[in-house]
Order: sequence, then C-alpha cells, then structure tokens
Amino acid sequence: MTTTRFAPSPTGYIHVGNLRTALMNFLIARKSGGSFILRIDDTDPQRSREEYVDAIKYDLEWLGLHWDRVERQSLRLERYAEAAQRLRDMGRFYEAFETPTELDLKRKKQLNMGRPPVYDRAALALDAEARDRMRAERGPGVWRFRLDHERIEWSDGILNDISIDAASVSDPVLIRGDGQVLYTLASVVDDTEMGVTHVVRGSDHVTNTATQIQIIRALGGTPPAFAHHSLLTGPQGEALSKRLGTLSLRDLRQQGVQPMALLSLMARLGSADPVELRDDMGALIDGFDITRFGAAPTKFDERDLLPLTAHYLQRQPLDQVADHIEALGVPPEMAADFWAMARDNITTLADLEPWWTLIRDGAEPDIDPEDAAFVAESMALLPPAPFDAQTWQTWTAEVRQATGRKGKALFMPLRKALTGRANGPEMAMLMPLMQVVRARG
Repeated sequence: MTTTRFAPSPTGYIHVGNLRTALMNFLIARKSGGSFILRIDDTDPQRSREEYVDAIKYDLEWLGLHWDRVERQSLRLERYAEAAQRLRDMGRFYEAFETPTELDLKRKKQLNMGRPPVYDRAALALDAEARDRMRAERGPGVWRFRLDHERIEWSDGILNDISIDAASVSDPVLIRGDGQVLYTLASVVDDTEMGVTHVVRGSDHVTNTATQIQIIRALGGTPPAFAHHSLLTGPQGEALSKRLGTLSLRDLRQQGVQPMALLSLMARLGSADPVELRDDMGALIDGFDITRFGAAPTKFDERDLLPLTAHYLQRQPLDQVADHIEALGVPPEMAADFWAMARDNITTLADLEPWWTLIRDGAEPDIDPEDAAFVAESMALLPPAPFDAQTWQTWTAEVRQATGRKGKALFMPLRKALTGRANGPEMAMLMPLMQVVRARG
C-alpha cells in the first residue's frame, strides 16, 4: 500500500511552501487509495509549541487534507536511541568535538585550496582516551554518520536519475551535543518503521536524501521512492523564502482565500499542465500527476489566488454559502435572490457584507453636480416600493422619455444615486431587494 507523510515542525504556521509538500504527498496517497500520515517533527523542545501543532491541524482540516493518523516524534525518542546504538555497534556512528569556529576555519581552508568544504573526519583518529579528554574539556560531542564514499543513486519522481558522490558530502550530524535527535535520523527511522513508500519534498533536500538513503540501508531498510519538487520564487523570480512568513495559510484564510482556489493553484503550479479551478477534492485527486512537474524554480504570485477565489464563489450554489449569508442577517426568504444578485460582484465572502448593508440601510447618493437636476427629475418619477424585477427597466424607460437621455448618460447617474457606486450588480436584480425606496436628493 502506498504510504506518504507530511512532517512539519511545530515552530510556526504552515506557509505556501509547506503546503506544496503536504498537498503532493496527500494527493499521491489518495490517488492510490493509500495512507497519509501527519507526523509532527517536535524533537526540538525549545522551539516546538503546542499552539503550532493545533494550528497545523486546523490549517490542514480547513483545506480538506485529512490525515489517516498522527505521529509525534517526541514520543519516539527511544526508537531513535535504539537506531543510534545500532549504528554505533556497526561502526557507522562516531562522536566529534569540533566547535563551530573550528569547523568554519576548516571549511575556509578547504575552499581556499579549491576543495569542497567537507568534514575531514578528524574525530575518527581520536582514541578512547582522547575522546574522554575532549568530552571532559568540551562536554558531549555531536554524533556523525560515517558515509561510505561511493555514488548514491536513485530515480527521482521529478528530477529523474540522480547520482551524488558521497565523498563530496560531509558526514551528517544526526545527534547534537545536547542530545537532541536531528531530523535526518528521526525521519529515517520513522519512514522505515511506518512503512512510508513515497516521499515528496523540496529540491533543497536532494543532498539530504542521498545521506538518508545510506542511513536507511545501513539500518536494513528499503528507501522510499523520492521526488523533489522545485522551490517557489516570487512573480519576478525573486527569492520567496524571506516572505514565506507572510504567506502563511492562516493569513491567506483571513484574506478570504477559498481552500479550493488555493489547492487548485498549488496542485498544478510548476507542472506542464495549466492551472484549472476545481470545485472538489475528488477532481483535484483525479487530475494530479507527479511526473508532470519540472525542476525549474516555480513562480508564485499570491495575487492569482483572489481571481480564483472569485471564480470559485461564482460557481457555488446557495447551500454552500447559506450559513455566511444567514450570519449577515439576510432574511431566509431573501437569501436566494441576494446570492444571485451578489455572487458575480464579490471576490471573497467578506465582500457580501457591503451589499447587504446597502440593501438594508441604503447608501449616500453619489451625484455629480452636472447631473443634480437630472437625478432630481428622475427621482420624482421613481415608483413607490416595493420594487420588482421590472422596476429598473420601466423607470429608466420613463426617464428616457421625459429627459431624452440614453445610454451611459442615463444609467450611470441613476445607479450612483441609488447605490453610491459606479458599478455593481444588475440594477434589475438589486432594486427588488432594496429596503430604501427612494434615494435622497
């Protein structure tokens, strides 16, 4: 069975970059009838916060990305300790004591000599006595996995055939000096023990994937099928990483972005297929194909989300928005007509409120000085309420006959006098709903 996972760290809110990873893993699992795991990477007790765990779950549920089970890495520390001991026993794990300053000096020296800045494995030369002395002087060291210096190869679901020389990569640190288990080890153990078959993540993890493949094999596991999606940039190709904090799902939700608008964009962004607005998750799943995605950096423009939201809302029947309309105070008997009037004139659901306010309370007329006499004459011809679907046509025909005005010169001043706006819904639909029966003027 296909099993995928999304493994966010609860150190902040999910942003669009995280969503891309979560969505791809979710769609792969659902398309194959498999399992989708939400795995909370909370091994860092200093930075992990429970409020972010709750926020991650809320965001995923808002989007309809429902998981099959939740795992917490903080509850699996014994499993990581056991794996670490197995690596020690087989001679693949060693303690190193260099300070960050010493490591930086080594890197600079190697770069000056034209060599890749790879850890020189100096710690492997330490005997037991030297290690005890270093530990007494500096405290516990970090634990590094000793890579086999060979080519690490795999067929990537997006990048195709990948080959990385392990000799060009530093032995990865898997446990910090303070004992904290790092993601690389925890992820390997979890993926193996949880039966994860497919992993989709950002292309910045390619080198990390190479080291994880060796660790998985060292522990006797089978690496999952990896796919690395491109990284997002801004609309002009600028780095998006510094802005991701302002592109959280929480913020997009507050702006009124609809879940299916966001998902429809992210499910196709960076692929060879055009973005197509989908109305439900089933259509999104059916249309997803990981092999259609490319390696080139992918431009993301948050401004694309609002037109998609508007188009999505325009296609929704009343029952999908009825609760929101009821919350505005629209009487049930008016709800259908109100939605039919407003749906093509909103970008987000928040835009419904001004239209209801106009209907309920009226609006301050917007009358140009040169139209004042014309509007006054027209208002004298306005029939008494209640208005119906024919009122606008009948009234404007009478005004045209009385004043000789036609076209925009006729309709625009009357619209602005009644609504205070130069544009909006068809007046034939709006007027029957208006409780203010005659504009001031």
